[in-house]
Amino acid sequence: MIEFLDAFGNKVELSLAANAFQQKAKHVLVICQYKDHWYLTNHKVRGLEFPGGKVETDESLRDAAHREVYEETGGIIDELLQIAEYRVTDEKDSFVKAVFWGKIKTVDKTNNYHETNGPVAVKGDILQLRFGQEYSFIMKDEVIQECIKQINKLQNEKNSDKF
Repeated sequence: MIEFLDAFGNKVELSLAANAFQQKAKHVLVICQYKDHWYLTNHKVRGLEFPGGKVETDESLRDAAHREVYEETGGIIDELLQIAEYRVTDEKDSFVKAVFWGKIKTVDKTNNYHETNGPVAVKGDILQLRFGQEYSFIMKDEVIQECIKQINKLQNEKNSDKF
C-alpha cells in the first residue's frame, strides 16, 4: 500500500490490486493508450487528464470505464485491465476509485464530450509531460506515477513472453 497526501492535503491510499478496500469503488479512472499515444481528455476546468468519473446505478466498474472513455474522448476500448484501486479521505468522507488500463481500438468523433473539450493524444514520456501547467492536478500525484510504472512493467512482461 502506497500512502501520500494529494494536492488538497487529503490522505490517499493506493493499492496495485483490485478490491483492496472494504469500501466499494464508485469511481473509475482509465489510463488510455491509442496506437503509440497516451489518450487523454481536456477537462473544461482541470485541464488534461485521463478519462474517468462516477459509476452509475447498476453499472459495473468495467462498463463505467468503457462509458466514461467514450463520453469524454469518443474512444472505443478494445482491451481493458484493472490495475489498481485507491481511496481518498478528506475531513468528511472518503471514496474509492478503480484504475484501469485501456487500449483504444477506434475513435468516434462525437458532438458532445460531456464535461470535457474532447480528446487529446499525447506522445512521449507522460511521467515527465504531466507536470506541464496544462495538465490537471490529478495527473501530478503518485497514483498516475505508480500506475504508469505498473503499465510499463506489464508491457515488458507481455513483450518478454513473445520470445
